[in-house]
Amino acid sequence: MKRLIALLVVSLGLLAGCATLDEKQRQWIFQPSDRTWSGGSLAAEDMDDVWIEFTSAETSEPVRLHGLWHPHPDLRQRADAPVLLYLHGARWNVTGSAFRIRRMQELGFSVLAVDYRGFGKSTRQLPSESLAAEDARAAWDWLAQRHPDRPRYIFGHSLGGAIAIELARQVKDERGTLVEGTFTSIPDVVSTFRWGWLPISPLITQRFESVRKVADIGSPLLVVHGSEDRLIKPELGQKLFEAARGPKAFVLVEGGSHHNTNSVGQPQYRQAVAELFGLGEPPQAMR
Repeated sequence: MKRLIALLVVSLGLLAGCATLDEKQRQWIFQPSDRTWSGGSLAAEDMDDVWIEFTSAETSEPVRLHGLWHPHPDLRQRADAPVLLYLHGARWNVTGSAFRIRRMQELGFSVLAVDYRGFGKSTRQLPSESLAAEDARAAWDWLAQRHPDRPRYIFGHSLGGAIAIELARQVKDERGTLVEGTFTSIPDVVSTFRWGWLPISPLITQRFESVRKVADIGSPLLVVHGSEDRLIKPELGQKLFEAARGPKAFVLVEGGSHHNTNSVGQPQYRQAVAELFGLGEPPQAMR
């Protein structure tokens, strides 16, 4: 994402007034593909494929989203077993998140992870901020229809965190929202880069202004960030947390990068999930 946003900074001025400006931004920010991390396919082998079909209100066209379903054993044993909608970030498809999906399942969640349009096996269409929000809402509705009596949570990593916040402000039936390695807005992310002094913010159409939306969330919010995240600075996660209303928690994972915070910080995740959402038990060593 960093290399592509850097190109955004360099090229926006050249594209100003061009009809393809918005399209180029969508390509640079989402980087849609069917690629996955090495080992992702192996990690996803025992996960179930799901398909979510709906008609887009924005385009009036049929949409088919591919997702992965990874249930927790408690789902069949406990009436209060939680379910989670997982929203991934840019560049890699849903299979690339298999390791992170597994770790969320280890925290006690049954996880539905979904590819937006343009990713993986989902409908081939260039995603946008509004289309991704529509896809996330369709996945949320799918989860609600199949598990209406379960407590439902929303998780988003990186760009997926911005999509998660938009979804959380739309719906009223989520029990909590978790975001990791996410940001206040795309213009704020661009401002942290080497070319951030350039006055290109007014030209950015895909803004993802989570800092303006987060106060509208009506459920507890957990913001997690790695101290060594070089792509999305921890300061942006902190500012997002500060803009939210309580109940909320901010967890800084020492040594965590943009990609490994979820694994490095698993004990802190477990502690925060127990304290903020009342799910599971905190690690014995951290009590």
